[in-house]
Amino acid sequence: MNINIDVSELNTPCYITDETLLKKNGEILKSIQDKTGCKILLAQKAFSMFKTYPILRPYLAGTTASGLYEAKLGYEEMGGEVHIFSPAFSKKDMLEICRISDHIVFNSFNQWNLHKETIKNCGRSISCGIRVNPEYAEVETDLYNPCITGSRMGTLASDFSDDAFEGLEGIHFHTMCEQDSHVLERTLPHVIEKFDHYLKKCKWVNFGGGHHITKSGYDIPCLIRCIEEIKNRYDVQVYIEPGEAVALNVGFLVTSVLDIVHNGIDIAILDASAACHMPDVLEMPYRPNIINSGMPNEKKYTYRLAGNTCLAGDVIGDYSFDKPLKPGDKLIFCDMAIYSMVKNNTFNGIPLPDIVLRHENGTMELVKRFSYEDFKGRLS
Repeated sequence: MNINIDVSELNTPCYITDETLLKKNGEILKSIQDKTGCKILLAQKAFSMFKTYPILRPYLAGTTASGLYEAKLGYEEMGGEVHIFSPAFSKKDMLEICRISDHIVFNSFNQWNLHKETIKNCGRSISCGIRVNPEYAEVETDLYNPCITGSRMGTLASDFSDDAFEGLEGIHFHTMCEQDSHVLERTLPHVIEKFDHYLKKCKWVNFGGGHHITKSGYDIPCLIRCIEEIKNRYDVQVYIEPGEAVALNVGFLVTSVLDIVHNGIDIAILDASAACHMPDVLEMPYRPNIINSGMPNEKKYTYRLAGNTCLAGDVIGDYSFDKPLKPGDKLIFCDMAIYSMVKNNTFNGIPLPDIVLRHENGTMELVKRFSYEDFKGRLS
């Protein structure tokens, strides 16, 4: 990655979010909205660094949430439209959700029937819809595939009826995970085939997330064709709610080497942890890039990089370097804005990383520093 970051004065571990790169993604997303009239929302489940919401505000139509607290964050810090979806809502949460939400997407007709009187009597105009399962997806890992048999996500076409759909204004589908627009193009015929009758009754259609719009090589013209097809066929407002695409490749995690040990291979123990600070490395799993590193044995010195928790599997991966690593060396992991800050934890009492914003002029702003009290406050 061709980016020069001076980390010499930074405490580690720390997350850095780059304002220039964030705006670059925003420009791409705004251009799609300008060309198609669609509305793009930030899916906060991937990126919730609300310090950057004023930066993102000119580029996005609002936020989408997976629960009450995310909805409140979007309402308070971003503004614009507030959308929310959850597999199930409690009656208690629904009262506050109605106060701040513009769209509520239900996972089942049971949930719609449970909450529709509360929504009707809340004193605000809220557009409600239902998430569908078109029983088609091209997600290879079952953990991330919402359309497999046994999935709890979305309502099947066989459960639809005119009476059940009465009062709803939109259809939402989320079938993708880090995929190109060609997957969306192949998905739409399945959505149309199964739900055409109800799409004709809709005011809006939400394509969900998983669209890797800002990734190099993504086919934006194909996405535009998909948006326009649904918009023109059904005369609806189209929404897209990416999380990764908003903050893709805008963030870094800076870590320091604490020790070097040897057990068949040289192992560098870091002050950052896969388990605590980048859990998707273990859950996806995937191998994040490090600036100025190579694949194992590509460069002269190869190390296994590991975290400093008691979890034996707290291993980030094997990397090679031009020079030997030593305690005190700093390493910079790439693409660490998404699914890192929102998923990190304090297992073993490991401190949370600082959160830093790198401004367009290169200055570093310390946004948040965590302490023992943040760890203790989560316990009882």
